[in-house]
Amino acid sequence: MSSSTIASSAHGASKAAPDALPAGVSPRSAAYKRIAFALFLAGFSTFSLLYCVQPLLPAFAREFGLGAASSSLSLSLSTGALAVSILCAGALSERFGRRGLMFASMTLAAAFNLLAALAPNWELLLVWRALEGFALGGVPAVAMAYLAEEIAAEGLGFSMGLYVGGTAFGGMIGRIGMSALEEYFSWRTAMLTIGIVDLIAAVAFVLLLPPSRRFVKRTDLTLRHHLRLWHAQLRHARLPFVFAIGFLVMGAFVTVYNYAGFRLIAAPFNLRPAVCGLIFGAYLFGMVSSSTAGALADRLGRAPVLTSGILVFAAGLALTLSHSLVAIVVGIVLVTIGFFVAHSVASGWVGYLAGPAKGHAASLYLLAYYVGSSVLGSLGGTFWQRGAWTSVAAYVAVLLVLGLLAARRLTRADGAR
Repeated sequence: MSSSTIASSAHGASKAAPDALPAGVSPRSAAYKRIAFALFLAGFSTFSLLYCVQPLLPAFAREFGLGAASSSLSLSLSTGALAVSILCAGALSERFGRRGLMFASMTLAAAFNLLAALAPNWELLLVWRALEGFALGGVPAVAMAYLAEEIAAEGLGFSMGLYVGGTAFGGMIGRIGMSALEEYFSWRTAMLTIGIVDLIAAVAFVLLLPPSRRFVKRTDLTLRHHLRLWHAQLRHARLPFVFAIGFLVMGAFVTVYNYAGFRLIAAPFNLRPAVCGLIFGAYLFGMVSSSTAGALADRLGRAPVLTSGILVFAAGLALTLSHSLVAIVVGIVLVTIGFFVAHSVASGWVGYLAGPAKGHAASLYLLAYYVGSSVLGSLGGTFWQRGAWTSVAAYVAVLLVLGLLAARRLTRADGAR
């Protein structure tokens, strides 16, 4: 998730605060450091829990006698539930407050992860993972709104960047750490460990984060109000194409990461799980490319940078068809860079096009983004079962072509750049 999408949502939430509220927290204060670190922990916890099962998919397949598509449900159900939860959590926080909702989200999600680790059968594990995904929606839906309300303008950029950095760091470390723990202990030990770590993070979060000083309870925002604004965004001439790009590119990206592990632990590579998990270190390149993409889009225009990101993704995908391990690793790095560039530009485009209802447009983009992860990522498993990596790559290539077509339709509209 990029900072531009969440920041636009936060901007919409913060506008309602009246001028008479206390001044925002200064970046020179001790409270600022506590808030920034607390939100870093929230980002880390959320995305380490969400993606902790991705490197465990081959282990699930072995343990429960599953195919690749079925094992991927442990991630797909979580991301699908998260997508729905994001729409609900933002509205709930307007009535009940930000801090308590985020703490409840982190605590419940970590607890559900512990229960999933102890599940005696596959069906119950999926139930706990779906509930975990739904619980997790409280953090991405609310974190940036809290920061926009509580932090003074001159310190907002750094604190938002630290939160987004926490999400990326959590996603990467969660994946790499789980791979190592699964190899040397078991997948259950790995999931128990990340659950305990993130329970501790939730306690640290609530101890560090000061109560809201500038939150204004909103009781005037009815369901009809939200539905009207979401409907207006879906009828926008260009926004649905941006939503489609998020859906397609995220689905393609998750498919590559879901099933690359199956390929690399099999012949002729026969990599150990801990070594295979190191491919998630490619996220470091994604973190850098995401921030660079925004600057390039400002300078060169959104359309060429978005298209370039998808083409870089496609070039990386082509390299993964090689029988050389080095070429495959380089390909995954390019896939990661291309995805983060495309996602960063697309999410920023939402804020540019949305008008005053930025928060509602951002929530629809995130809905499309996570539904793409859930549905398209799981569907990729059927291609793995039918034709291994060649079929997966062909499926992902089709998604990228559709993404390019959506980008072309978007950029042909007057004023798009």
